[in-house]
Amino acid sequence: MSDAIIESGNVAAAMAVQLARAEVIAAYPITPQTPVTEKLSELITSGEMDAEYVAVESEHSAMAVCIGAASAGVRPFTATSSNGLLYMSEQLHWAAGARLPIVMCVVNRGIGAPWSVWNDHQDAISQRDAGWIQIFAKDHQEIVDSTLKAFRLAELTHIPVMVNYDGYYLSHTYMPFETPEPEQVDAFLPTFEYKHALNPERPESLNTVTLPDARRDVKSIQRGGYMDLRHNLHEEMRLAIKVWQEIDQEFQKVCGRGGAPIIDPYRCDDADFVVVAMGSLANQFRDVVDRLRDDGLKVGVLALQIYRPFPNSIIAEALQSAKHVMVYEKGLSYGYQGALYGDIKSALYPYPSRPCLHNFIVGLGGRGIPTESLFQTVKTACVQDEQMSPAQADEPRWIGLQL
Repeated sequence: MSDAIIESGNVAAAMAVQLARAEVIAAYPITPQTPVTEKLSELITSGEMDAEYVAVESEHSAMAVCIGAASAGVRPFTATSSNGLLYMSEQLHWAAGARLPIVMCVVNRGIGAPWSVWNDHQDAISQRDAGWIQIFAKDHQEIVDSTLKAFRLAELTHIPVMVNYDGYYLSHTYMPFETPEPEQVDAFLPTFEYKHALNPERPESLNTVTLPDARRDVKSIQRGGYMDLRHNLHEEMRLAIKVWQEIDQEFQKVCGRGGAPIIDPYRCDDADFVVVAMGSLANQFRDVVDRLRDDGLKVGVLALQIYRPFPNSIIAEALQSAKHVMVYEKGLSYGYQGALYGDIKSALYPYPSRPCLHNFIVGLGGRGIPTESLFQTVKTACVQDEQMSPAQADEPRWIGLQL
């Protein structure tokens, strides 16, 4: 293990990609992602990284390069943000449907219009149904570790993986982190071998127009139709939760870190009130929880590390002893409520013990989230929300509005 490094989150991501020995880097700049691929270009130019750097004309083309590289049997990587991720949308669905093991870092940023270069989670949330596994990192160490583990996960499941981390809060701030030694990563992450790599000596028919019903191939083997392939992707994505846990255990053995691959609870064991959040917001809430504990309130925070596939049973069981659950999020499903809140509410529905749920929308478009404001809103909710009806509690509350 290396000595602690103090660098930006974007550099932490680039160093993880270097350690993973990615072979093709597809790059198109967009704030606040640009320094990731800039750092990778420096490493390649200096000879510290053996990879092909492909500067493309758009994010759509960046994902197309990754699709081509993965199809040819080499390990690709790209990164993007905001409207760049949306510009990729067609190719995101193609990569998932083609079952290509691609890893991409998404440096989360608000979506235009109106234009914003500041942070929220609306970009990733808008693509939650594209068939990609989505992981959220809450600090620089998790950026490094999650990116390395993401390559292993993508290549074991043949499902692309998106590693999300907050623009500016993590991408541009400097924090200490450690990186594994290259030999440790090589032991953890084997050389990429794709069994369906394009090969003229072993021709295959891949991703042609697929009929609605199953039919026999040229060898008279029954092959699924479109719906069957979608079913397979869904089922194997659900199984990816267990694979992610197993990968984390192996990462612990080789690199000495891990242990909370799905959820990371803080002071939740005896908590009557649990805050659920993703990304750097979950870290910010640890200070809030400590202060509330000093005031005699039994509050904990639960960081959700993997958002798709949604770990519904794991998170529901973790919240069974709570009286109130407060979901704070930087995204929403317009006309309804926060997307994460809706997922948690659905996950809790089959369980006999269902805590009262509260939804808070914060930080959209980079709106400041003062720790003091979080402290006051949680404290008020702990004291007052006992009096609210379920219908009132179910309405999202916007924190920090300046209307």
